[in-house]
Amino acid sequence: MIVGVPKETVPGERRVALVPDLATKLKGAGLEILVEPGAGAAAGFLDPAYEEKGARLDVDALGQADVLLKVQPPTVEEAGRVKEGATLIGFLQPYTNAAGIQALAVRRVTAFAMELMPRITRAQSMDALSAMSTVMGYKAVLTAANILPKFFPLLMTAAGTVQPARVFVIGAGVAGLQAIGTARRLGAVVEAYDTRPVVKEQVESLGAKFVEFGLETKNAQAATGYAKAQSEEFYQRQQALMARSVAAADVVVTTALVPGKRAPVLITEEMVRGMRPGSVIVDLAAEQGGNCALTEPGRDVVKHSVVVSGPVNLPSTVPFHASQMYARTVVNYLLHLVKEGRINLDLNDELTRGPLVTHQGELVHEAVKQAARA
Repeated sequence: MIVGVPKETVPGERRVALVPDLATKLKGAGLEILVEPGAGAAAGFLDPAYEEKGARLDVDALGQADVLLKVQPPTVEEAGRVKEGATLIGFLQPYTNAAGIQALAVRRVTAFAMELMPRITRAQSMDALSAMSTVMGYKAVLTAANILPKFFPLLMTAAGTVQPARVFVIGAGVAGLQAIGTARRLGAVVEAYDTRPVVKEQVESLGAKFVEFGLETKNAQAATGYAKAQSEEFYQRQQALMARSVAAADVVVTTALVPGKRAPVLITEEMVRGMRPGSVIVDLAAEQGGNCALTEPGRDVVKHSVVVSGPVNLPSTVPFHASQMYARTVVNYLLHLVKEGRINLDLNDELTRGPLVTHQGELVHEAVKQAARA
């Protein structure tokens, strides 16, 4: 069975879905590896490194693969070149990529979306979203530190004492916790808020203060472990209570996402107007509409003397380690599916069924079906 690793074609994407060290692991499972020349170059993994680990270079790794490993979803044109009946593992953006998903179904591709991995113990080593969220939280704080016209740490110098920057992190999932840890390591005073009270202990263990607004949040966490969407009334009350914390911060990092839905707006224009000149907002939800009303995806804009940064695809800015982390999750999932050198699907297993989007020419994931109809 041939595992293919094509070069990513989305502009700005520097990650690769398989790193050389993991090719050995797949070879040990009886799989043949084809890598498109240059596939890993942007991440620092050159062609000879793949060959040393037993992979072969082939310009048509996309078309020859029985199993295709990708970072970004294939374009409609790329989907048309995928071998009919092949298996695809990667980020597929299933809720917003209707044309791409349909193109895969037409080719009878068995497609697994890594962003739909269930939050269960057996899937922890396959959780690509959490892996990439780690990169995002880290890089968000570095982005803010680069923009902010202040130091992050407390400094006591001959020229006087410099007070530390104040950072407010909204959302204490994987990205938020990594942002908290990074900001603390840089010496900032950090506060954080999340609708899920269960994360308070994690926030405090990193040296940050957990801000509580007294809102009723018993049902804020879904069974999947992700935050649940709340009512419009809830968000309005939340904004009113959050305004003081936002105004006191030099940096605000927002990370609030709800799978399959537009990101909730947590910071209004009026709240931005209340921030100090030179303050920075880094909106990690920019690709899903943004947590700030003034966010423009892919741009840094200045509004009311505040920089509002809407970065997209932050993991690609740390391509070496992001590729390593992503490749581990993908390889672990592929090895879960492989038995005796072939793909063996047990659709009664939620670990197999959960990320499965298309199979035998049909769209089979119920939530993705509903999104497509909507």
